[in-house]
Amino acid sequence: MKVPDYRQALIDKAELPVEQCEIVTRFARTAYLLAGTGQPILCLHGAGAGAVTWYPSIDAIAKCFQLIAPDIVGYGESEKPDAPYDRPYFSAWLKDFLDSLGVDQVHLVGLSQGGAIALQFALENPHRVGKLVLVDSGGLGGQPSFWPMAAMIWMNSFPSVAANRFNSRYLLCDPKKRDTNHGYYSIEVLRKPGGKKPFTQGRGAAVSAITDEALGQIGNETLVIWGEEDQLFSVAHAEAAVQKMPNARLLRIKDAGHLPLMDQPEIFNQSIINFLNTGEDT
Repeated sequence: MKVPDYRQALIDKAELPVEQCEIVTRFARTAYLLAGTGQPILCLHGAGAGAVTWYPSIDAIAKCFQLIAPDIVGYGESEKPDAPYDRPYFSAWLKDFLDSLGVDQVHLVGLSQGGAIALQFALENPHRVGKLVLVDSGGLGGQPSFWPMAAMIWMNSFPSVAANRFNSRYLLCDPKKRDTNHGYYSIEVLRKPGGKKPFTQGRGAAVSAITDEALGQIGNETLVIWGEEDQLFSVAHAEAAVQKMPNARLLRIKDAGHLPLMDQPEIFNQSIINFLNTGEDT
């Protein structure tokens, strides 16, 4: 019997052509998705699965821009080396990835841990970032409460259908809105050789709190998007962060959890497109 290709099933949800690419950089062999044409938008997924996490947004973004969505080193189909998996490491990998693609400047969209990586990259390479979109971002001081933390540890330690189902209730306001292939692929990635390294070797360093001083140095025009029902990182941390960032504003999305792109894809996608095109989020 043919083994289901969960990743391909998610890619196939896009109506526009999506290229599955790979490049070998100084840091690691990196797989990435490429769709659309025009100004490049680089989307960084959170700590799980890979680039296909953006399946609800690929078409919307690629209709207006060139979408580049890498499997961050340690995730998806990318290489999984022994590494510290902290923000400086991920930021150095991202610089190397963009250098290898010959891309000088991008708008950055970062989800959860991907948001923390985007923040670090913007601090270290401000001239290479246009606009910044942070989605339920790590690095802003949020810490999961007991049950969301327990669900995350279970999933990353003993990935299974049961663990994924339990974890999903803390990621979404309505878990039924998450494509089941994403859950299955998340399990598959963690079961790959080295798939647990970002969790076991990183130990949460990538999402540790960024200082107020550092946040104050980020001058890029920034949209912070947050699901009001996020059980991992409270919206209160987003409210505090936009007060420290000189050019940031907050968009709260109702009836959405930690993954608003899945809970409320139409609102989420339109908000990003409007912001990147005009600077307005509505």
